Amino acid sequence: MTLNYLDFEYSEDTQGIGVFDAMASTAPDRAADVDAEIALVLDWASASFPDRRGPVGDGGDWDYDLQDTQEAGWRTVTLSISGTREFCAAFSLRFALESEP
Repeated sequence: MTLNYLDFEYSEDTQGIGVFDAMASTAPDRAADVDAEIALVLDWASASFPDRRGPVGDGGDWDYDLQDTQEAGWRTVTLSISGTREFCAAFSLRFALESEP
């Protein structure tokens, strides 16, 4: 499955922690499609780096923050995934991101 709604942008801090940020704003009838993409990404991360989720600064390999808001009939979801260099390289390969770490 390719990602049609989540378009990730990559950034990295001075300590080498990478962050992928994506936002999707859709009408309510597309909410299930966005949720499926979020589940795909998080399921992949959990399966590929099992028992390694947690703040990267505290020794985890990856973590995420998910925000969901609704306004004027539109749903906006933001997903931020932080990770080690190893995680970010694997994430970029799996989801064929143009902007690789």
